[in-house]
Amino acid sequence: MSTALSKLSPPDGARHKERRVGRGTGCNMGKTCGRGQKGQKARSGGDIGKLHFEGGQTPMQRRLPKRGFRTPFPVHVVSINVGDLDHFVDGSIVDEAALRAARLVQGRGGQIKILGDGDLTKKLTISAHKFSESAKAAIEKAGGKAVVLGGKES
Repeated sequence: MSTALSKLSPPDGARHKERRVGRGTGCNMGKTCGRGQKGQKARSGGDIGKLHFEGGQTPMQRRLPKRGFRTPFPVHVVSINVGDLDHFVDGSIVDEAALRAARLVQGRGGQIKILGDGDLTKKLTISAHKFSESAKAAIEKAGGKAVVLGGKES
């Protein structure tokens, strides 16, 4: 059963006729036009559909004090201790791909920072965005090399 696109139409009951209000007492929407008797909602400009409208009372979000700050573009940093890198093979290059394969870095994006907790006994070439001073000292003490990604020293 093929249907031509030109013959498509909405199902019954999906479209309604526009209600013409204020056209006299002969129709059901004359006189007050469906707005009832008097009051703010009956007047022109009486739209109180604002999300936090409280009848003219100062709304809650203006009565409470402002607190805290949220960084619009936070930089996610994954911290890895030097002791966690000791299970890599001696002389290997430890970069982001190797850290992800070892499941030390998970998720997307972010920067990698190497911290100095733990002992490193193997000579490794480690590439990361940031190094703490103690981590850099531990890597160089083991005979390895700390390569900073992005060209910034930390």
